[in-house]
Amino acid sequence: MGEGSSDQLAAEFSHINPSSGAARMVDVGEKDRTARSAVAAARVRMSPGVLARVLSEGGPKGPILEVARVAGIQASKKTQELIPMCHSLALDCVSIDFEADLAEDSLSIRCEASCQGATGVEMEALTGASVAALTIYDMVKAVDRGMQIENLRLLEKRGGRSGLGRADI
Repeated sequence: MGEGSSDQLAAEFSHINPSSGAARMVDVGEKDRTARSAVAAARVRMSPGVLARVLSEGGPKGPILEVARVAGIQASKKTQELIPMCHSLALDCVSIDFEADLAEDSLSIRCEASCQGATGVEMEALTGASVAALTIYDMVKAVDRGMQIENLRLLEKRGGRSGLGRADI
């Protein structure tokens, strides 16, 4: 389990029971419900010329970016089913946006999630960005098996006790 006592780990990791060291879901029952939002990003890097084809042609499974957008939104809504200790949240909004960089043959994905709740939506935003990237990979892999999904990260979170937090980019 690594160095340190279970008390030290519990202080560092909220999903570890301080007395037993067992995995646990954090109790958010007493926390105030506040407006919360999070923004996450990922990038798909493609072989030269592939992104231009993605943007102009689409693919045999449908319009690639729109299918990826829907997949990312769906995944955000199902985060609690995919990540064991995540709470079920009533999301108010999830949006997925794309930014193409033809010079770099890369597609940036940005997912923003928001809710009124007792816990943050960081995992929902990260899940949305990652599944959108995976969907692009799935839809383009027949043309480019060398694609790379990279730089999945949280850019910003708002709400809760800690307020605004931004990643150092």
